[in-house]
Amino acid sequence: MSSITDNLLTLKEAAEFASQHIGKNVTTSNITYLINYGRIPKSNNNGSVLIDKNELIKYYESYYGKREINWKEKLGNDLNWALSFENLKETDTTKHVHRLHPYKGKYIPQLVEYFLDTHADEFKKQTFFKQGDIVLDPFCGSGTTLVQANELGIHAIGVDVSAFNALIGNVKVSRVDLVNLYRETQEISQQLKKFIQNAPHVLFEKKLTDFLSEYDKIHFPSPSFKIKVRKKEIDEQSYAEKHEQVVLEKYQELVEKYNIKVVQDKQDAFIDKWYLQPVRNEIDFVFEQIKKVKNLQTKKVLAIILSRTIRSCRATTHADLATLIEPVTAPYYCAKHGKICKPLFSLRSWWDRYAKDTIKRLGEFSKLRTDTFQICLNGNSEDIDILGELEKRYPAFYELAQKQKIKGIFSSPPYVGLIDYHEQHAYAYDLFGFERKDEQEIGPMFRKQSKKAKEAYAKGIANVLNNAKKFLAEDYDIFLVANDKNNLYPQIAQMADMQIVNQYKRPVLNRTEKDKGAYAEIIFHLKQK
Repeated sequence: MSSITDNLLTLKEAAEFASQHIGKNVTTSNITYLINYGRIPKSNNNGSVLIDKNELIKYYESYYGKREINWKEKLGNDLNWALSFENLKETDTTKHVHRLHPYKGKYIPQLVEYFLDTHADEFKKQTFFKQGDIVLDPFCGSGTTLVQANELGIHAIGVDVSAFNALIGNVKVSRVDLVNLYRETQEISQQLKKFIQNAPHVLFEKKLTDFLSEYDKIHFPSPSFKIKVRKKEIDEQSYAEKHEQVVLEKYQELVEKYNIKVVQDKQDAFIDKWYLQPVRNEIDFVFEQIKKVKNLQTKKVLAIILSRTIRSCRATTHADLATLIEPVTAPYYCAKHGKICKPLFSLRSWWDRYAKDTIKRLGEFSKLRTDTFQICLNGNSEDIDILGELEKRYPAFYELAQKQKIKGIFSSPPYVGLIDYHEQHAYAYDLFGFERKDEQEIGPMFRKQSKKAKEAYAKGIANVLNNAKKFLAEDYDIFLVANDKNNLYPQIAQMADMQIVNQYKRPVLNRTEKDKGAYAEIIFHLKQK
């Protein structure tokens, strides 16, 4: 290896040196990625990019470098680290409307953008979509593909069996009268304030909050309490149980003093079981106010704000928000925060917070959006007549789709036995009265991961692809994001009379699960045989 100086290396030399240094194959594209995303600095010499050898060594000895090496050892050298998007902050991956409403199992917008935009690199050697094309997402979820297609000037059709998912996706890409939305949120906030201003639960919760604030300062000071627990100077369980009992006595005293009804009479539906009675009263009140709104699009956005609000107000511990073990109706020791916490008795602060946040996010997206068509159709992707539904719901888009057909698919199908897509928004189905179609979900968690479930899953995904082909252009490109640990996608491709022409293996760094170990997913590129 010859170099301009002992320490300054060209891209090619840097790749060769890094490969020798870590004993793994490093490409010039890998080095370019490190430069572009600020992992290593670059120098310039008459237009040539040069890298300091010592900076490379520092990177591979850093947390990021060690993680890349470690993950490649566990998952294979074919892991495309450029698709890790490790440079991104959470605010990047949840930008503008992508955080209008929580949703399990969604991919980050940058992954969609990577495959839909017109750039090419060492891994994505050609472009597959261009402005004016139509892309289909038959598992639309919360609408990430629709939003990113809009940003890139690409038309998009989504399909989802969940009526609530379709509502989320359509709200994200809809044109909203922000002035009207602001007025309506303000009006509802004022009406809610009047509704609860003399309600006993408001003063009750204030008294309880004030008591807990002082009690936690004395008995669970931060961070000294957690430090003592870690050093085993305090037995966390017995200490917490003793103080929980003291707080519960005070809690019962306040409940009786203010005559608070905590638990709802019925426990049949999700919304009966997982909300305390004062919160349920406020939910019903706000929903009645939303029903009075005349602007249909504003009304849909308000429904999403209410849904996001009540999701944050479920009667559960902070540690169990994602799993919901048992309803919590009284203060409890919170291991997550290392103090005594309480369930919520009012939704007003969350409603105000999410109303402001939603308007802000819709405003941000309005500055980026292009004049293109996007819609999510509520239906079963295994047999839906996409053009027929489009003609009924969006005639102008139908005319375009009939002329030029759909160029391809970018989607993340459900995994086998991982998520029940209706159940994750059970509160919204109960409140809004949407029809649930759980039995039409592909790979739902309630069917588990048996051999029969996997066979049904493969058949379902193949049915979706075969149905989609009726509406696709001849030279279509299909990209499916999956963690195919059961090796079902070769079989699925065969059942759909397609071939897998490429696979992009990416590390998934920012998972919400407790398991933060090495994990990868594959983006399968399918084409016509």
